Order: sequence, then structure tokens, then C-alpha cells
Amino acid sequence: MRQFSHINATTVAEAAAAKADGGAILAGGTDLLTMEKDFVLSTSADTMVNIKTIPDMDTIVDDGSLKIGTLAKLTDIAESSTVKSKWASLAESARRVGTPQLRNMGTLGGNLCQECRCWYFRAHENYFNCFRKGGTLCFATIGNNRYNAILGGQVCFAVCPSDTAIALTALGATFSSNTRSNAPIADLFVVLGTSLGDNEVLTEIQVPAPASGTVQAFYKYAIRKSFDFAVASAAVSVTVSGGNVSECKIALGGVAPTPYRASAAEDELTGGPLNASTAAAAAAKATNGALKLTDNAWLVPIAQAMVKRALLTAE
Repeated sequence: MRQFSHINATTVAEAAAAKADGGAILAGGTDLLTMEKDFVLSTSADTMVNIKTIPDMDTIVDDGSLKIGTLAKLTDIAESSTVKSKWASLAESARRVGTPQLRNMGTLGGNLCQECRCWYFRAHENYFNCFRKGGTLCFATIGNNRYNAILGGQVCFAVCPSDTAIALTALGATFSSNTRSNAPIADLFVVLGTSLGDNEVLTEIQVPAPASGTVQAFYKYAIRKSFDFAVASAAVSVTVSGGNVSECKIALGGVAPTPYRASAAEDELTGGPLNASTAAAAAAKATNGALKLTDNAWLVPIAQAMVKRALLTAE
């Protein structure tokens, strides 16, 4: 690894100032330190800014809405009776992240802000200086792209690797930092990663209480099913009133650079009953507008299957 200095921040303001000075925010470290060891980037931060030393950033509180500090461990979220009682899809998404060892170290903020897993981006010694790293080309567009984006890809076709981001998107979550308060979770993500500024530190996630009659589910397909990143995933939050769907949010993971709202599927389901037939019809529209690369057309039926299974699980 390259040499770096290390500081223990005691306040968010201190961490933000150190980040603005070129530091990298360090929480669980399961992704950041791996990247450093593999020399994924041509340069690295001079300072690792440990934020685990900032008090009261790992809380999980239900005060009408769910408020989770950015340092809350994934294991704690997955096992929280508070989360499981009202926000079951979030608990399930946290449970499906990695191995128990990774969940015991990994934080919610880290899971949301982790870098993509595209093998061109992750190649050791910065072997491929791709667009995401300041180059001029997304190598996946001309190379092996079987796990790259079919939806929302632009200059980069790497996919968002976060499981919790998908559940939070379907749950209508918001986030706060030292510069923003209760911003829509969608605003946290851009094609090339997150929208966090040079002096911005993620501090909390807020999730509204589900309306009466709301059902949720998170479903994920991975090659190594017990711990791998999603090939495709789906989170759904469906409110049923009078036997019909009055509100519906469907988010796809593993198939787009950001958490992807399947609006055509939502529209298909809204206004009618939730059953096997309507779930299949909505799933078929979940990938409307898919742009298939040379090797990833197989992701379309996988993504549709995740939506259908999540809806039927929630039924």
C-alpha cells in the first residue's frame, strides 16, 4: 500500500475539513482499504479520516420515521427488531450484503458510498484507465460486459453495487450530510458514483413510516448466492387499498449505474390488484428501454424475474 497518514475525527466538521483537504473517509474500510491494497487508482488519498471516533453516528431510532446513522453496522440493521417490524425490505437487503464478517464491519454509509465492482475499473495497478477514473473510454462497451448496465448507462456502464440503496429507494428514503438535510435518496447517486462534495460527509438516512396496507420485499440474484454482489435485484413497496394498488415503488439493482426506479412497471401495477398475473405484467415492463451490450442481454429476463418474485413475495 502507499503510505498515508491517519487521523481520528471527533466531529463531522473535522472530518469534512480533512476530506476537503484531500483525505478519504474511512468507516468499516472493507472497500476503501481493498482498493488501496490493489492500487486500483493511480493516486490515493494522503490521509485516511477515521469517522468511527465520532460519537452517536451509529444509532437506529424509530421516532415515527426510521433514522439510521451512517456508521450503523449492516449486521445491526439486519437484526434490528425496529427495522424488521416496519422496514423489512431494508433489513433483508442488509442481511444479503456479503459475509457475516463483512456485515459486522461494514456500515450503512459505506454500503451506500462504495465504489463499483466493474473488473475494468477494479483491475490491479490501474491497468485500465477507464472513463470513471479520468480516461476517455468505458472499456466494458467494447469488452466483456456480461455484468454491466442494461439501464441508465451513459459514459460509464458499471452498476451500482449497493444492496441497501435499492431497498431505500423503494422505501422513499432521504439522506442528510453536513451540507444537506433530508434530500431524496436518489440525489445521492450519479452515474460515476455519489454526489457527495469534497467537503461533504454522509451522516444519516431517514425512512418514512410505511402507510397502512403497505407490503415490502427485497429479492436478489447472485452467482455465489450466499455472499456475492447482485447480478440483479429488486425492492418493492406496494400499498394496497380497497383491494387495489394505490401506490407502488419498484427499484432495480445490479443493472444500472444508480438505483433504478422502474416507473413503467409501477404504472402497470397501480390501480389494479396485486396478484400473479399483474405481477408478471409489471415485471415485463420493468426493463423498458433496456440498452443491451454485446454480452448482457441475459440480464433482462433476470431483472424481470426479480421484480416478479419480489412482488409475489410481498403479495
